[in-house]
Amino acid sequence: MPVIVVANPKGGVGKSTLATNVAGWLARQGHAVMLGDVDRQQSSRHWLALRAPQLPTIRSWEVVDGDLVRPPKGTTHLVLDTPAGLHGKRLEAVLKLADKLLVPLQPSPFDMAATYTFLQQVREHKRAEKIAVGLVAMRVKEHTHATEHLHEFLSMLKQAPITHLRDTQNYVHLAARGLTLWDVAAGRVERDLAQWQALLEWLQR
Repeated sequence: MPVIVVANPKGGVGKSTLATNVAGWLARQGHAVMLGDVDRQQSSRHWLALRAPQLPTIRSWEVVDGDLVRPPKGTTHLVLDTPAGLHGKRLEAVLKLADKLLVPLQPSPFDMAATYTFLQQVREHKRAEKIAVGLVAMRVKEHTHATEHLHEFLSMLKQAPITHLRDTQNYVHLAARGLTLWDVAAGRVERDLAQWQALLEWLQR
């Protein structure tokens, strides 16, 4: 089954925003989706607990014997939301699973430095050629110095981002109710859906 991992060792870059909306889009397409935290933290479970039962179903890990976790039976797509500080054995375990790796980053010097180091680690991994890696610029404000610095950084990496997602409270308000962009009227989030189009095309390749 396809495994989409959302990762960046830097905290607060928008991993959960990206992971929940990817899961929401997949569920809206009719797939049996599991959204989980690799280290079994409760952030995704908390978001799922807020989600109304009439919405397209997104499930979490199944816990077996009180400890062992696994995807629920029938799962067709996995979305993994990883913790800050991902490295070592946990990073190794994630890269063994990943078919696609989404790396969110914000236009800040700290995020860019962490992302550069992380991408180097991914590129040196033995499975690097088998993993599709995509960058997503998060909380972007156009015509700011921070965004200019981000573009310079991405030019240095020689890897263009799949898309830029704007800095908007829409994601905050939706997350507070267990919702995604695909759970509300399209007219309410029209600009955001347009920014996601390139990312959805990338996910379907």
